Amino acid sequence: MSRPPRAPLPKGPIEFPREVWSLFDQYVHGDIDRRGFLAKVGRFAVGGWTAATILEALNPRFAEAAEVTADDSRIARSFIEFASREGYGRGRGLLAVPKTASAKRPGVLVIHENRGLNPHIEDIALRLALAGYVAFAPDALFPLGGYPGDEDKARALFATLDQTKTTEDFIAALGVLEKRPECNGTVGAVGFCYGGGMANTLAVRVPSVAAAVPFYGGQPKTEDVPKIRAAIQCHYAEMDDRINAGIPAFAAALKAHGIQHQIHTYPGTQHGFNNNTTPRYHKAAATLAWSRTLDFFKQHLGA
Repeated sequence: MSRPPRAPLPKGPIEFPREVWSLFDQYVHGDIDRRGFLAKVGRFAVGGWTAATILEALNPRFAEAAEVTADDSRIARSFIEFASREGYGRGRGLLAVPKTASAKRPGVLVIHENRGLNPHIEDIALRLALAGYVAFAPDALFPLGGYPGDEDKARALFATLDQTKTTEDFIAALGVLEKRPECNGTVGAVGFCYGGGMANTLAVRVPSVAAAVPFYGGQPKTEDVPKIRAAIQCHYAEMDDRINAGIPAFAAALKAHGIQHQIHTYPGTQHGFNNNTTPRYHKAAATLAWSRTLDFFKQHLGA
């Protein structure tokens, strides 16, 4: 039996109490399971909402949010496999190349959240291709069969990854992007949540990264900050205590070591505010953050 169409969401951000957003943040990051979330959020089920409909409202709606269609004639889109580092096997990712480019272009590695290469991150890669970049979005879940098409299953799979190996996979993917015939060898990285932390890690680990843009990502250890050669642009949500706790030390270390950086925090936003597939999306903040991201890449990578 096919699933009935999902009801449309209200326009604009849904006004749940902050505790609901906090519980959802714990749920999507694996700190509580589905049953735990439903049990805890039930006390906020008023005004026609139930625990189940709150979760339904918070879950992503990929098709409704896509900004670029997969068959956009301006983009050459393909999936490619690559050899990972340190004998760790193979990786796979989405490569998106602007067809209108008459010369080699800079590359941007696109790093997903803790669910693998879902349709939202594919859409981000396509947006970057339309902006003139060679975009490569690896799927950390490829060794486990790839993104399974279900966010709960994806989170569960993601929790089983060997993060040492996964980091090496992303470093290998960056090397693949640098060497692509469409790329001029200048590369940057953008990541979201888990991917934001990984963008910071790549800036520490890979000297050739020219620019890194972490969205609400975990910060590197302060003792690793001097290794960064990239320019850094950070985007944070105001109501994201878990991630924001690391901002002061990171900012101080970046300043102390003379690393070019920008740090932007967006008032009234939740963790995940750039993800336009869920109600955490904040259109004004996301639009501004994306504009800043493209300006930053143009400055440090070219376009």
